[in-house]
Amino acid sequence: MLSKAQGRHRRNPEATRASILASAQIEFAEHGLRGGRIDRIADRAKANKQLVYYYFGGKEELYRAALEATYAEIRKRETELDLSALPPETAMKRLIEFSLDYFASNREFIRLLSDENTHGAEHIKNSEFAKNTNSPILKLVSEILERGVEEGVFRKGVDPLELYISISGMTFFYFANAATLSAIFGRELDRTETIAAYREHIVTLTINGLRA
Repeated sequence: MLSKAQGRHRRNPEATRASILASAQIEFAEHGLRGGRIDRIADRAKANKQLVYYYFGGKEELYRAALEATYAEIRKRETELDLSALPPETAMKRLIEFSLDYFASNREFIRLLSDENTHGAEHIKNSEFAKNTNSPILKLVSEILERGVEEGVFRKGVDPLELYISISGMTFFYFANAATLSAIFGRELDRTETIAAYREHIVTLTINGLRA
């Protein structure tokens, strides 16, 4: 006989799957793939452990799904910025600011992707979902650059992928290494005012580098 909780999960499979996935993102961000535990994921999601296997197949598959969901969320948020409707310089500034602000508020993204890099990206390299999810951001950066060149505000010859990697590097690296950098250089990089100053710095640095 099904328990009340199991009955609810059976009646609302999409909510159950989403709850398990959200729980998995937290678990793998905190403990990585090797340290992540299915039983903790099920407990946090308030789901039967067997439902985790039912919906996702196994730990590796769930880890891949967690990575895909993590990418999907940031791409969704980028799309909501509606950068195509903004002047090119404003659009580029908004993208850089969003990137830094997103990582500041979503440290689990940094931890989860850092863990996947220790595995040589083996779970994401063959994911068509991840490739299709991430392709639009390059198209968007390219479009902003093209409009900037046409309007005479950006120089020609900037590679969209190299630019996006540079933006990601300046934003992702800051929070991925804030603890060690703070300890080494004696500056509290996680303070609100320090982050705000760095935000202004990387925007100015990038825009000046793109100007015609």
